[in-house]
Amino acid sequence: MQQPYKEEELIAKLHDPKQQKEAFAHIVSLYGEKLYWQIRKMVLDHEDANDLLQNTFMKAWLNLAYFRGDAKISTWLFKIAINECITFLNRQRTMNNISINDTDTYLLERLKGDEFFDGDEVQLKLQKAILKLPEKQRIVFQMKYFNEMKYDEMSEILGTSVGALKASYHHAVKKIEDFLTKDV
Repeated sequence: MQQPYKEEELIAKLHDPKQQKEAFAHIVSLYGEKLYWQIRKMVLDHEDANDLLQNTFMKAWLNLAYFRGDAKISTWLFKIAINECITFLNRQRTMNNISINDTDTYLLERLKGDEFFDGDEVQLKLQKAILKLPEKQRIVFQMKYFNEMKYDEMSEILGTSVGALKASYHHAVKKIEDFLTKDV
């Protein structure tokens, strides 16, 4: 079992060529699952999420020399993961000739066809409500609601003020509540 490191120790090990691989392996085991679920909530498909998680760690590995430790490792990784997801979703829209307005339908159909999705009708309806949100609100909602991320950490990752994030989350919750209760 790997022994836990403090953030500063881990950053120092990442910059030491002799300890870099061990430190990075520790980071993968420490953050892999959290990153997977953030990615999965954005792209919905298990296979795509796995690919994007690998891309995230590859990009982090290849850019270790540029990581100075100004932000927490988790913040740095989440920023890479979210950017990878946005790039992927934009590429998917372009490749499949899907307008931004139809992205929710496209992703929902992919979710329904995903053999790893085990949610019931309520979970599917929640995902549908989340997909109706504008992209920024959707990301903020997922980070706050599912990952219980603090606003200051989200602010570092997304480059948005805490106040704007709180407003986005509030609007997202209201839209989801309206969507979930309109048929009741």
